[in-house]
Amino acid sequence: MTILVFALVALAVCALLVLVHRWLWIRLVRDTTAPGTLTRRIGTASTIALPLLSLAALTTGRAGAPFWLQQTVAWPGYLWLAVLLYLTLTMLVAEPIRALLLRRLAHRVPSGAVTAPPAPQTVPRAAAPEPAPEPAPASVVAVTAEPAVTGLELTRRRFVARAVGGAAAAVAVGTVATGTYGVLRGPSVRRVRVPLAKLPRAAHGFRIAVVSDVHLGPVLGRAHTQRIVDTVNRTQPDLIAIVGDLVDGSVPDLGPAAEPLRRLSARHGSYFVTGNHEYFSGAQQWIDHVRELGLTPLENARRPLPHFDLAGVNDIQGEQEGSGPDFQAALGDRDRTRAAVLLAHQPVVIHDAVRHGVDLQLSGHTHGGQLWPGNYLAELANPTVAGLERYGDTQLYVSRGAGAWGPPVRVGAPSDITVVELASFQA
Repeated sequence: MTILVFALVALAVCALLVLVHRWLWIRLVRDTTAPGTLTRRIGTASTIALPLLSLAALTTGRAGAPFWLQQTVAWPGYLWLAVLLYLTLTMLVAEPIRALLLRRLAHRVPSGAVTAPPAPQTVPRAAAPEPAPEPAPASVVAVTAEPAVTGLELTRRRFVARAVGGAAAAVAVGTVATGTYGVLRGPSVRRVRVPLAKLPRAAHGFRIAVVSDVHLGPVLGRAHTQRIVDTVNRTQPDLIAIVGDLVDGSVPDLGPAAEPLRRLSARHGSYFVTGNHEYFSGAQQWIDHVRELGLTPLENARRPLPHFDLAGVNDIQGEQEGSGPDFQAALGDRDRTRAAVLLAHQPVVIHDAVRHGVDLQLSGHTHGGQLWPGNYLAELANPTVAGLERYGDTQLYVSRGAGAWGPPVRVGAPSDITVVELASFQA
């Protein structure tokens, strides 16, 4: 049943994509170009090739294709998905404007229109019969039966299509270009102060650098990791927490991209918990590899620190492999008079954290929506999409992430590394 539902959903999505591309071809290619021209042929070929590249970008990694092939199709394929989103939205907004302009155009009489011939004069009764009139020329018959679109009107219609389509394309491409620049320049630093009732005065001001959703892969590689490491180290944190979705790929392919993590520096060390994408990429090999890089994996485990407990649980996706989150193992026998900070990739486990007396949960996963209006979809599946919220006696902080999944683009949800400063009520 699950496979059938998945197949039906996939079929519906593919059908929708075909319809959207067909509509965009009509508006941006057919309506703006003359038949048989090189421009139309290029536009038609692009309408076919770009979605195929996007499909390849989404599937080559899972299919085990060579990493060089994944990199080749990733950039154009993923970027087209982002352009497609905003091109569709802008064209939907532009459609009423286009219809209004064409309606106004239809009410105008084309200056080159052909008029019908004058009516024949009445023949007197006594006059001799005249030969039957010759059939009207084909051009006159066509005009009198159904006025043809003149060359001038066609030019005007094409001008409207080009103006509206060009404006929509410029907005879409500009939006994606700005969002891509925001990702490639690296995440900004966000600072959040979180008071904890059980935190002793000696731990007041303790700083945790939260890094989530880096998504190293065929698009974001070693240079992106180095930007993140440099940014984190500049904040001089007391502890570094990488809360999942570090990679999209295997250790052999992405080990060199993750190498800069070896230079992360914090007084109380760097810690790591799995995200759902680690399980798509081989979780155990990455757990072993980050340990080699100097990070401490918290696999349903707890590490007592001088003034509070730090715990971590595996991602929910691990349940497919029999290694999902185990809150009892991580938190069951701890001293509840001490403050507890939990690293968990997905915000949705907040209710388990509340039941186990966690004071602060640090999560990622949502990307803050990544591509507006994706934040509205993210709200349907997550209790908190971004920022700090309270659930009973437990506070939840969700980072927007330091990278991007799929398109290396963010719109309305800039990437960040968050420095969480713990505050004591006794200070």
